[in-house]
Amino acid sequence: PCHHGYDSKDDAAVYKLTDDLAIVQTLDFFPPMVEDPYIFGQIAATNALSDIYAMGGKPIMALNIACFPEDIDKDVIEKILKGGAEKIIETGATLCGGHTIADDGVKYGLAVTGLVATNKILKNNNVRIGDKLILTKPLGVGIVTTANACDVAKDDDYERIIKQMTTLNKYAAEILFKYNIHALTDVTGFGLLIHLDEMLSGNVSAKIKVNDIPLISKNVEIYAKDDYYTAASGRNEKAISEKVDFGNAEEWQKLVLFDPQTSGGLLAAVDENDVEKVMKDLSTLDIESKIIGEIIEKKNKPIILI
Repeated sequence: PCHHGYDSKDDAAVYKLTDDLAIVQTLDFFPPMVEDPYIFGQIAATNALSDIYAMGGKPIMALNIACFPEDIDKDVIEKILKGGAEKIIETGATLCGGHTIADDGVKYGLAVTGLVATNKILKNNNVRIGDKLILTKPLGVGIVTTANACDVAKDDDYERIIKQMTTLNKYAAEILFKYNIHALTDVTGFGLLIHLDEMLSGNVSAKIKVNDIPLISKNVEIYAKDDYYTAASGRNEKAISEKVDFGNAEEWQKLVLFDPQTSGGLLAAVDENDVEKVMKDLSTLDIESKIIGEIIEKKNKPIILI
């Protein structure tokens, strides 16, 4: 009864309870990438909760996972846990405790349980030729975070990534779930291209319009050209480059496509007949969704940039 995600690199484990109902289980935690402990708690929780939505589920219960140095200010711990708890409440799930250990550095996240109807489970590799690919959050989080760490990011760019990283995928997911969605994943630490490749499973290819890739700020181009990118970006490049026909993509655009996203958006393969209605509904949200490409028959490379 357990679909553990190894065979298709899915976002979470699914365990069938009855013919009609399954539970979805996921876990994620990491060290801070922002200075404000309350905002860090919000980001870490939003990121962990995302995988439940990526499987078509709804979170019902969460457990804190935390590591704190023994000499840390208790106020910092309280702010991290408060930020996380507020995001759990926003989803309608219940926080049921958790576990903390002493460690040299701070780390925080959640183990989350969700529910999904068995006929609504959204695997990440069920794409069909003709599907349109919709991305529900723009890219460039890792690039802007790096630029900010080097004190060159503009204040409003930093505020944009904070808003994006603390925005639950709940709202985009609830819209997507109303329509004929063939496959769904979230774009996180492996960047757009690796998460997209996992959707294709070697059976089809994807055609991506590189100039339609949404950027969190027009300044992402400037930061990328000035080499503000993460170490994870280089690892992503090595892992995926052989599978991509980059066409005429510029070097800075490639960096965006390799860029790891913390608490990134959903990537949905949507039936072409439903795309217009989906996009109309998604346009009501604060963060803009964009059509970035489509699923095509298998070519010499899984991903074709045009």
